Amino acid sequence: MRPEQEIVERLFAQHKTLCTAESCTGGWLAKRITDVPGASAVFECGFVCYSNRIKHALLGVREETLQSFGAVSSQTAREMALGALRASGADVAVSVTGIAGPASDDTQKPVGLVYIAVTDGERTDVQEYRSAYTGDVRAQNRRASTERALLQLGRFLTE
Repeated sequence: MRPEQEIVERLFAQHKTLCTAESCTGGWLAKRITDVPGASAVFECGFVCYSNRIKHALLGVREETLQSFGAVSSQTAREMALGALRASGADVAVSVTGIAGPASDDTQKPVGLVYIAVTDGERTDVQEYRSAYTGDVRAQNRRASTERALLQLGRFLTE
């Protein structure tokens, strides 16, 4: 069974709803979840917040966090997930922020670096991942980040 199918089934069984907050994956995570028949019973909404301005305006990511740690950081991933949870009223939120490539941003963080956070408001799990893909592999990094987010979310729902 695909991870998104398991997630939808677990959320349904637990009577919980989900929202997503994505940057580098550009909505791919929400798409994978909503591809599952019946996802409308558990999926509230997805935020695609690419710019720092929108991360701050819609999700409440603090400007100090963005300036001190950058958009691609564990701190930003945590604040994105918590902000999405507040804004949506969902029970669980997952966020993804990273550098898909083909080049790094002005922070010189490596291509393929991604932070994923999952929260229910009481527990928050933030993980750092580094993709082995380098060079002109934007789509591969985005797919890998989406898959990692699904797996991390699935584990969170079983704990």
